[in-house]
Amino acid sequence: MRQEEIWDTDAAQRYDTPGTGMFAPEVLGPTVSRLAELAGGGAALEFAIGTGRVAVPLVERGVPVTGIELSLPMIDRLRTKADEATIPVVTGDMATSTAPGAGEYTLVYLVFNTISNLLTQAEQVECFRNAARHLTPGGRFVIELWVPELRKLPPGQTATVWHTESGYIGLDTYDVLRQHVVSHHFSFDDTKEARLFRSPHRYIWPAELDLMAQLAGFELETRHADWSGAEFTAESRSHVSVYRIPPIR
Repeated sequence: MRQEEIWDTDAAQRYDTPGTGMFAPEVLGPTVSRLAELAGGGAALEFAIGTGRVAVPLVERGVPVTGIELSLPMIDRLRTKADEATIPVVTGDMATSTAPGAGEYTLVYLVFNTISNLLTQAEQVECFRNAARHLTPGGRFVIELWVPELRKLPPGQTATVWHTESGYIGLDTYDVLRQHVVSHHFSFDDTKEARLFRSPHRYIWPAELDLMAQLAGFELETRHADWSGAEFTAESRSHVSVYRIPPIR
């Protein structure tokens, strides 16, 4: 399925979970605070802005935000929170689309594993290059991404359960030859019915991500395990990596 088919009206309507999950204050607060700091008083561009989970509170912090988004239903959901004058959005692919003011942003950011929605290495490299085109010298590109959990995958097994809780099971199926994974999200209650949402990804190792950045002219500035600045270790399940275009000397 194409990404615009996956992120349809049904997915957009179910995406927001105010106060819980991705929208929990302990998750969203550090994200917005760190991005506001990295913007350094300049304007920010969010690739795959979605329903505005991060952009809306970031604008409330005084950071001008523009977005690029492929899914029209997700943009429609964002428009219930902020109009076009408040958060302009370009409809298109984050690897190729150009936002107004390209070359003038101090920050481009891509959160919650979304770069892996690009299913080829070439598209992921183009995403870095597109970020570079939008940034001022010295500007930063921030990526939040999970670490592939292949150590949990025994030989001959193609799936791992990565999360379970009451009413929910999340599992990933791997194609290690192509570096592809499909995330399966099962939601259920006391009835016999369950809801399944699936999304395909191309997983990226941190070292590969660094090489993509280098090809686009970036340098790795920092890498932490989360938005609060925890140390990134071999046991970290995700990372927040900050890449920077070298300033003009």
